[in-house]
Amino acid sequence: MIGRGLIGALALLGTMGTASADVSAVFGGADPLEGVYDRQNQHFVDLVNERGAGQIKLEFIRGEQLGNDVQVIEQVMSGAVQFYGDDFSFYSNWVPELNIVSWGFLFRDNAHVQAFIQSDTYKKAVEKLRAEQGVRVLAAAPGQVRVTVSTRPIKGIEDLAGLKMRVPEIRTYLALWETLGTAPARVAWGETFLGLSTGVVEGAEGGISSIHGAKFHEAAKNVTRTDHVRIIAHIAVNDAWFQSQSPETQELLSKAAQDAVNWQMETVTAEQAETLEKMAADGATVTEIDVTPLRERSEVAVEKLESEGFWPKGLWAEIQSLK
Repeated sequence: MIGRGLIGALALLGTMGTASADVSAVFGGADPLEGVYDRQNQHFVDLVNERGAGQIKLEFIRGEQLGNDVQVIEQVMSGAVQFYGDDFSFYSNWVPELNIVSWGFLFRDNAHVQAFIQSDTYKKAVEKLRAEQGVRVLAAAPGQVRVTVSTRPIKGIEDLAGLKMRVPEIRTYLALWETLGTAPARVAWGETFLGLSTGVVEGAEGGISSIHGAKFHEAAKNVTRTDHVRIIAHIAVNDAWFQSQSPETQELLSKAAQDAVNWQMETVTAEQAETLEKMAADGATVTEIDVTPLRERSEVAVEKLESEGFWPKGLWAEIQSLK
């Protein structure tokens, strides 16, 4: 699966011309150009290059030139690419307990997300990722919330019954929307606008900026603030490469990563309201609903999911207890 990405990485590495720097490395992107995480990652690269004062040089390969998120992560694991940053939940492919971070209504608000990032549960998971897969998470912070678009209004949980819902190919997302009563459909992200336009699907969900960028709100004019998932944004590095750097370089990279994810958090918070206003100006109806019934329905499924091994038993309750 990573052949195309590796070939692209090697070809680009060969044309970079970073030999004058004492330290040079590649940041592999996978977010759409000018997307939230694309800008976060560019900000990180700019900070490192500025603070490195010519001694450190990072090159950012934007978009999906190296492949999708999983493919770029695999390249970081192999060392072909040194850095990656995006949605933290992709690591559930290698650390199963992280399936829980994409479970609906897990987090109450951004403060709860931050408490999780500071918890022993999070620290154990990222240490497992580092020790077993060679990927070190440098920094993480609350990111976008995911909302719902639909061709018919959603005023409450009863309106989700039977809704043909496009969801990502992630087990927890499929389980969530089945639990909420919809009929999940497997449609590629790039084909979702057409699917909504033709009735193949009646609903979809995603980060606010992602939905706006893909213009889903033009095909499905009901935008509902379900806020069912709070994404964790992060920046990671190949651990062997990181360990080979001087303490000063490690400190510079860690500080820049934290500054970049914090910048992302502040930017997302400011932009979400603006983006919703843009969708409304385009003719969409933006609605806030009482999500308590949705949250309660999602909680009913937790015991079943834990018994099926989606994540360790008791982990959901442990995260709920964080203050």
